[in-house]
Amino acid sequence: MRWKAPTTGRRRGLVAAATAAAGAVALALGTASAVTGVTAASASEHTAAPAALGGNWYGAAPYVMPFDNSPPDLGPVMSATGQKSFQLAFILAPNGGGCSPTWDGTHAVSSDTQAKSMIDGIRAAGGDVTVSAGGYGGTKLGQTCGDPSSTAAAYQQVISRYALKAIDFDLEEPEYENATAIHNEIGAAKILQQNNPGLYVSVTTAGTTGGEGTGWFGKQLLAEAKSQGFTPANYAIMPFDGGFNGSAAQTSALEGFHSTLMNTFGWSSATAYAHEGVSLMNGRSDTGEYFRQADFQAVLNYATSHGLSRFTFWSVNRDRQCSPPDNNGQTSGTCSSVTQGAWDFTRFTAAFGGAPASPPPTDPPPGACTAPAWNATSVYTGGMEVTYSKHTYKAKWWTQGETPGTADVWSDEGPCT
Repeated sequence: MRWKAPTTGRRRGLVAAATAAAGAVALALGTASAVTGVTAASASEHTAAPAALGGNWYGAAPYVMPFDNSPPDLGPVMSATGQKSFQLAFILAPNGGGCSPTWDGTHAVSSDTQAKSMIDGIRAAGGDVTVSAGGYGGTKLGQTCGDPSSTAAAYQQVISRYALKAIDFDLEEPEYENATAIHNEIGAAKILQQNNPGLYVSVTTAGTTGGEGTGWFGKQLLAEAKSQGFTPANYAIMPFDGGFNGSAAQTSALEGFHSTLMNTFGWSSATAYAHEGVSLMNGRSDTGEYFRQADFQAVLNYATSHGLSRFTFWSVNRDRQCSPPDNNGQTSGTCSSVTQGAWDFTRFTAAFGGAPASPPPTDPPPGACTAPAWNATSVYTGGMEVTYSKHTYKAKWWTQGETPGTADVWSDEGPCT
């Protein structure tokens, strides 16, 4: 599952990694904003009125951290890609406890000007935002608020503060293992949906490689929603950080989740697809999986051909090339650890939202396989390269018998022929 809360590390530990790697990011646009991204001329007391965007754009909003991981200037991102929407993350309970909304557990929504300035700037450029609550790690409002109504009241402060037309509930570890917390979150989502006509509500949860697309706790979350009579715009799974290997494994999980939605809610196939979404991770994942431009294109093709209503990814903060491009085989919160152009992965969400077609980003053409073939009995030390399954791998430390592509000791340097 992906990193979110900066104090704990989801998509695991990326904020810590970002601090170490911040100086290594190579920004194709030359500079990165160290503060808030798109900024309004001033932070007035009330937010600018949101642009009139359709649900297709709220379903196509990629994640952005406005306070951590070197948030980029979103104006050039919008201009370069046609992207109109962004999903700001994350709303949590205060680190010291309590039932009031904060950004990342540290920045009170009631006194915020930084995220608000970013939101105003996006709207001034013709776009809009959705805000995501939860994420991996951190303390969630559903854990600290006493019941669904008080949880909803806390989230209503966020909706009112920023004049939101959309909100996402990112329910995963450790919160979704807490039945009371999930009851509060789902109940709050239902109340918000009822009290804010037209509010776009999405739910994000963990994905698995098993045949059902999500695990036991994910299915319990769906069961809770069914018991409360709550239906969001969509449920999205995150097919990464769980033994996934490229787009084929991801679309297989989406097919399994499609069946789970039909079986849980009694939906037809078309209805289940229309309430299904996917949340990807660009480049190198926390567990060393790789998802390149070609993988995003394959999942986008699946999503559009099957009528899914959400296609997003974690995160725009990472949608830029590291220096060196592979980031020495490490995962970063501020760059993708794969070879790419600026905002390559955001172009896919823009396409899903309906932006005019632009030349699709592609993986760089593979070079020749010049490294010797990997041998299970040979000893390799840090820096040695091998060829395996038409990819070049570099050893990060001493290894023997650990298969490239499945062991973290190997850094995938890309395909070769």
